Amino acid sequence: MKNVIKSVFAVIFSLTLMTAFGQKVGHINSGLLLQEIPEVKQANSEIEALQTQLQKKGQGMLQELQTKYQALQQQEQNGDLSPKEIQDEATKLRQEEAKLQEFQQNMEQQLAEKQQSLLQPILDNVNNKIAEVAKAEGYTYIIDISAGSVLYADESNDILDKVKAKLGL
Repeated sequence: MKNVIKSVFAVIFSLTLMTAFGQKVGHINSGLLLQEIPEVKQANSEIEALQTQLQKKGQGMLQELQTKYQALQQQEQNGDLSPKEIQDEATKLRQEEAKLQEFQQNMEQQLAEKQQSLLQPILDNVNNKIAEVAKAEGYTYIIDISAGSVLYADESNDILDKVKAKLGL
């Protein structure tokens, strides 16, 4: 709690100093901006499609593993397999389970890489446009209020519309 209070006072103090020395501070809600960019919507659709495809494959692998496990249980109950054969089959199932876990980890990595490759160029463009607006308008700092770190923001300093205009939205 002390750290939060210290952080709040540090932000207020910094903003007061910036104002006292004539520095112009602007703010933007990048979350709202990104929701309006068509390329972000397209990228999110591609990421969701990949996620659906990978989840489907993972579910298929899981169902196959469950089916094999149930078949092994049935064969064991029926006495169709010797203890050695049961042990061998159980080892195979554990190996398949490890492959399934590896697939899940790879799936998460694939999704993160896809997200990075699709969204990073868009984010770079947005950041460049924010910098262009800030330089053109004489802002010293632009604060992203979507992070929730600003206690007060004068709406006259909101550059969202100007950045949208630069992006052609």
